[in-house]
Amino acid sequence: MKTRLVIIVILLLILTVLLSRNDERISDTFLNIINPIKQKYKNFTQNLENKSQSYIFQKEAIQKLGKENRILRKRLLEQIHYIEQVKDIYEVLPTLSHVPVKNISITDTISYVKLNSFSQIMLTKPKGLVEDKLYGLIQGSVVAGTARVHNNQLYGYLTSDEKCRFSVFIGKTKAPGIAMGLKENDMLIKFIPKWHKIKEGDTVVTSGLDGIFFADIPVGLVTKVEVQSSYTVAHIKTYNDIFHPKTFFLINDAKATLAENFDSNSTKLSTRYSIPDTNVKQSLSNEPLKDANISTPVVSSIPSRIDQTQEDIIEPVEPSEIPEKPKKVYNTKPKIDSSSLDLF
Repeated sequence: MKTRLVIIVILLLILTVLLSRNDERISDTFLNIINPIKQKYKNFTQNLENKSQSYIFQKEAIQKLGKENRILRKRLLEQIHYIEQVKDIYEVLPTLSHVPVKNISITDTISYVKLNSFSQIMLTKPKGLVEDKLYGLIQGSVVAGTARVHNNQLYGYLTSDEKCRFSVFIGKTKAPGIAMGLKENDMLIKFIPKWHKIKEGDTVVTSGLDGIFFADIPVGLVTKVEVQSSYTVAHIKTYNDIFHPKTFFLINDAKATLAENFDSNSTKLSTRYSIPDTNVKQSLSNEPLKDANISTPVVSSIPSRIDQTQEDIIEPVEPSEIPEKPKKVYNTKPKIDSSSLDLF
């Protein structure tokens, strides 16, 4: 028994010495071993918590889930209508990219990287991530930070960490700047042009120009403005909760848009009404001219308000022979020859 205790103590000492050396290879090996265990333990405890809540708070859970279900069903109907319209758009513009293609993944927090730091976390790694590329993290509907894959591990840098950097717009004038992590719920925005007038209380959103986040995701509010020699600096208070990192949305590709690789020459767009060719006489063709009023729109989901506000103007077919103008007949007076009139 004493021998076993001695062996365990020696192994713990060796492990402590190895971890204290800050060797990256040793720490990565240790994380590769310990992270799957942490993840399984986290999943096990989460399942137990969900089951306990479902049994203890059944009435509240049923009411909450019923309300959420109604909201989601409403959004589902809206999305179905939207998808049908997008299908028609792809038929008209076949070169449009079919996005989003898994543009957003869900990732969970495993643990903090360091026990004395609340700004860096270890995350579960979704498939298809590229090494050393910056990804955006969203908590709920606000910016939470950035993430990066390094040595097969996904590290998250919250908005309080100095490694968290992304481009933003400030206020109504859309003043550009670079947001950098500072402390807790504070960030610093640098490189703001001096001619932009920003003030306390201005909202800060992502610009989407750096390919990390989508555009117009809320970041925080301006709390302090400093004018330096070459540019303006702003302090902001962020919206996210850095002390309760649990589940995040990870943006796989923020640059993908519907118009990516768009080629205007391959557009299969036609007019709403078919217009007959007036340059060719009808007698030269065996097929009769189609009725200009009969046509099927290319895009089926056209809003009704457009049909109600715009008049249907159809160009008439040019006749083959010009008819003579009818002579005017005056019933009150007889027609007088112009040659017999004496104007003087």
